[in-house]
Amino acid sequence: MLDLIILSLHIFICFLIFLVIWHGPKDVGLCSSSTATSEKEPDGLILIGKEDDIKKSGRATGKVDGREVVVFYHNGKFHALDSRCYHEGGPLPLGEIEDIDGQACIVCPWHKFKITLETGEGLYEGINPLEPSPTPVWQSKGVKQRVHQVTVVNGKVYVSPPDLSISFDSDYFADKYKNSGDAAMKK
Repeated sequence: MLDLIILSLHIFICFLIFLVIWHGPKDVGLCSSSTATSEKEPDGLILIGKEDDIKKSGRATGKVDGREVVVFYHNGKFHALDSRCYHEGGPLPLGEIEDIDGQACIVCPWHKFKITLETGEGLYEGINPLEPSPTPVWQSKGVKQRVHQVTVVNGKVYVSPPDLSISFDSDYFADKYKNSGDAAMKK
């Protein structure tokens, strides 16, 4: 009889744990950023959040036409990029910003790929093997990450919808994780 009571209690506790996980927060792992609720404005701009909030946290995410975009505030400027790294879809909102060769870059937390905030270029450190003493130099792989235009009006930060007539490597992962929320932010 005691075994039946313990088994019933175990099943009940497992059910409660399931409910907590199922109804739990959807932005787990984004403690260093704020997740914005995006609204479309009449002029086509998408509201990401309040200027002061984004300045305070340094970053915010929002949905722009179903794709997740991250807005960074760094050195007095706002920058917006697709939130998934062009390489393998790593969560850029969880990355660190570094100054590389005079350019502010987000470093993907999964594989340490470096992407300029201003242009979306992928950077790598390469050498010329024909030089007698090759010295590593930062070089561009070209624009790999889609950047979005940011507009600040009356203390609110907006992002323009993307021009999808031009494609970028990051589009693959933006589409793959489209409308999936933050559940896939962990590898």
